[in-house]
Amino acid sequence: MTRNATDGGDPAVDAVTCAGLRYSFGETHAVDGLDLSVRDGEVFGLLGPNGAGKTTAIRCITTLLPVPAGKVSVFGHDATRERMAVRRLLGYVPQQLSADAGLTGRENVALFARVFDVSRRERARRVEQALEAVDLTAAADRLARTYSGGMVRRLELAQALVSAPRLLMLDEPTIGLDPIARTNVWEHINAVRAATGMTVLVTTHYMDEADQYCDRVALMHRGRVRALGTPDELRTGLRERLGTESPLPTLEDVFRDVAGSGLDDQSGDFRDVRSTRRTASRVG
Repeated sequence: MTRNATDGGDPAVDAVTCAGLRYSFGETHAVDGLDLSVRDGEVFGLLGPNGAGKTTAIRCITTLLPVPAGKVSVFGHDATRERMAVRRLLGYVPQQLSADAGLTGRENVALFARVFDVSRRERARRVEQALEAVDLTAAADRLARTYSGGMVRRLELAQALVSAPRLLMLDEPTIGLDPIARTNVWEHINAVRAATGMTVLVTTHYMDEADQYCDRVALMHRGRVRALGTPDELRTGLRERLGTESPLPTLEDVFRDVAGSGLDDQSGDFRDVRSTRRTASRVG
């Protein structure tokens, strides 16, 4: 797939910049002064326990939520003042399922092509390219309700790719999938990235995914980034703090070190748990 020639943006600037981003739900500070930069062309993992503020930050970046304090920009476009310009640069796979079970795979992707205002003369070609990119051409005319969990996630990836985005946002893209399906989804993500040079920003609770596929990761806790670097840098940094005689920690060890004992009171509310379980059960 190729990028939209009219996607705009300066290739010299970061793909995403958050400066002092704050967002509250009543008295709860979901995002509390978030400073974050994602470089053009990298796979960036945003990690953290439930309730850390990851999804809220993602929704501010995608303009689904307003930016009440601080600043968010995507390839130099302000997410508050240039919302439509930002949206034209994005592909987004949310944590909740977005595919319609009553439509075929092709119809689902075509619907998103219309939503993202892909021109009519380009639409059929773009839909075919997106389906081919995620290896769903053979199943394109089957109803989505007949798809396996991994196929559903790949279909949603096709929906996000049909507009040829410069930035692909993935919120828990492999939730509820078995290890083989998870690997398959990531293989397709990496293939599209290699072909297009797009930037990928992903949230995940699977530390092995972040370790294997992300160029850099940020560990977020209580609305702020607490650690940032490559997986190797974060593991090495923790080992130095523990003592060089210690075995090399895993990224999961780094996660536990950053989150500390605050996991229990930052684990989201009943609706978060219900929504996650519903999504997992539908793709499982």
